[in-house]
Amino acid sequence: MELTGVLYLVPIAGLISIVAALFIARHVLAQDVGNDTMKEVATAIQQGAMAYLSRQYRTIAVVAVILGIIIGFALNWKVAVSFICGSIASGVAGFIGMNVSVRANVRTAAAARKSLAAALNVSFRSGAVTGLAVVGLSLLGVSVTYLITKDVHVVVGFGFGASLISLFARVGGGIYTKAADVGADIVGKIEEDLPEDSPKNPATIADNVGDNVGDCAGMGADLFETYAVTLLGAMLLGSLPKLITSVTGSDTSTFAAPTVVYPLLLGAVAIIASIIAVFFVRMGKNHHIMNALYKGVGVATVLSAIAFLFISMYVFGDNWVRYFLVTLVGILITVLMFMVTGYYTETNHRPVKAVAEASDTGAGTNVITGLAVGMESTIIPTIIIIVGILSSFLIAGGNIVDETATEHGLYGIAVAAVAMLSSTGMMVALDSYGPVTDNAGGIAEMSGLPPEVRETTDQLDGVGNTTKAITKGYAIGSAALGSLALFADYHYQMQQHGQDMPLEISNPIILVGLFVGALLPFAFTSLTMRAVSRAAMDVVTEVRRQLKALPGILTGKDRPDYAKCVDIVTKAALREMIIPGCLGVVAPLLVGIFLGAPAIAGMLIGIIVTGLMLAMTLNNAGGAWDNAKKLIETDGLFGGKGSDAHKASVVGDTVGDPTKDTSGPGLNALIKAVNMVSILAIPLSLNGGILGPLFN
Repeated sequence: MELTGVLYLVPIAGLISIVAALFIARHVLAQDVGNDTMKEVATAIQQGAMAYLSRQYRTIAVVAVILGIIIGFALNWKVAVSFICGSIASGVAGFIGMNVSVRANVRTAAAARKSLAAALNVSFRSGAVTGLAVVGLSLLGVSVTYLITKDVHVVVGFGFGASLISLFARVGGGIYTKAADVGADIVGKIEEDLPEDSPKNPATIADNVGDNVGDCAGMGADLFETYAVTLLGAMLLGSLPKLITSVTGSDTSTFAAPTVVYPLLLGAVAIIASIIAVFFVRMGKNHHIMNALYKGVGVATVLSAIAFLFISMYVFGDNWVRYFLVTLVGILITVLMFMVTGYYTETNHRPVKAVAEASDTGAGTNVITGLAVGMESTIIPTIIIIVGILSSFLIAGGNIVDETATEHGLYGIAVAAVAMLSSTGMMVALDSYGPVTDNAGGIAEMSGLPPEVRETTDQLDGVGNTTKAITKGYAIGSAALGSLALFADYHYQMQQHGQDMPLEISNPIILVGLFVGALLPFAFTSLTMRAVSRAAMDVVTEVRRQLKALPGILTGKDRPDYAKCVDIVTKAALREMIIPGCLGVVAPLLVGIFLGAPAIAGMLIGIIVTGLMLAMTLNNAGGAWDNAKKLIETDGLFGGKGSDAHKASVVGDTVGDPTKDTSGPGLNALIKAVNMVSILAIPLSLNGGILGPLFN
């Protein structure tokens, strides 16, 4: 079937998504901004967030330009230009999302004076701007790059550009937000017994700035990259000549081949489904916030599934059934991951209640129980991913005896990963909604609004903690399938270069690669956790200094120097993000240069498996610690706020802050960055590396 004309419709869907984002942004920015005090607080947050983002992008731009030049000379300039375009597009997605979020927070606080429904409408719509901008720019970038170059391997450069920005944005933003949060909590909540977002806490503005740079800009860049790289993985496998011949029955060209076009069309129709679903998020008569959000996700999922049916029939004709069923597997994985992550992080289920109950006997038991919950939370998601991999492989016609059938099966796994991402627009909206409501509560507190306003924003924020955990779990799950597709492509590309790589553990090179890959997530986590700790200590020192120098701060007589804390965290985050960010680029290059392709293959397997497990543990443990604290505060358990149990839960929440918002989500970006660098650096590893000949 000739699909060239249809292929040109894909970037149009991306443009529609961007236009829809701009339309919704206009609606959000037209809302009431509240009184002068609210505007003053919001302006301080805006200025701090945009100052950090601009400095971060300038830092990353230097790295991107250097890498672009290296790629141009080492590979070719088409890939280099594609890399720069991916970097820019990812940065723009993060900028758009945060630019709207830091303006929507005060409007959400103003709407909270009216009703819970009004506040939900403003906060979620602002998140939808980020979501639709992310998927629109990602699909537009991948499709236009492919249409111009007509070479899917050039698009790898675009994916690597997105991975690079995602890695640094996730790490830098995560360090910023959690250093400020931990620093503010240690002095404000534990030492001085101040309420959340108290204007008497010098680190309050930095904490609110961090919510935006970590969860809006950071998550936006993360899922931009996840979306682009997962599409790319399916296109790369879909471009295998034997697979195309098997599907079409002829030696058709790779460009506009059904297996290449199909993932792009799935992305295009899913975007339209997400746009429609945004307008279904409304508060019902029961005033249940999560039900309203679930309604939007449900509509997006159902509409995507219906659209996938027709796309499958159009692209594959009589062979449509197997491909449609594979997309349903991907959607089902999303739903199940959504449910499991919610179970481990929502306040009304056993895991969070167990962490809250453990707080009654002290911080030690709180932390132990939280770690146990995080580790337990890997079991069911792993089973879901295993069943998803096996079922999509078999449904797509795969078996491990026939090479062509194996390609069919691996392509089925890649398509399932693309289908998982059909809800990306809504997922990013759910994630960005969280920091907007968190900021709204901070603005309400610092502006002296009536207690009922803060109660409204706290209801929204409590749900936001869960939605952020769910979207991180979603990103991690999709990374597992997407990275598997990228690994399969790496393997096939090496075969095309004449290097067959049987993955035998008896080969010490492969075994060493496995150990290196397994090590990388732990090294990365150590670097990022230490970075948060060091930056948080700087904040604690500064807050203590201000409170000692100006005792009137605690009585309301003196005004804290908020800008000083913002500056400290900004400098610390930019300084600390460099080493962990470079780890994902340097490690695969060194392994390829010294040990060659077999070690790279082992490394990719190691990082995918251990990275997935560690990321889920860190993400869900952090979410459970956070909501256990919220549960004690809202339900008044064990004496509620100010009690010993509450103080113990604050300690657990402080430990969980960097696990769920820095290291856990950062691992998602690290895994895909290592995969992308490995594919790009294949020429460096073809000859077995410097040390390889010693073992031959």
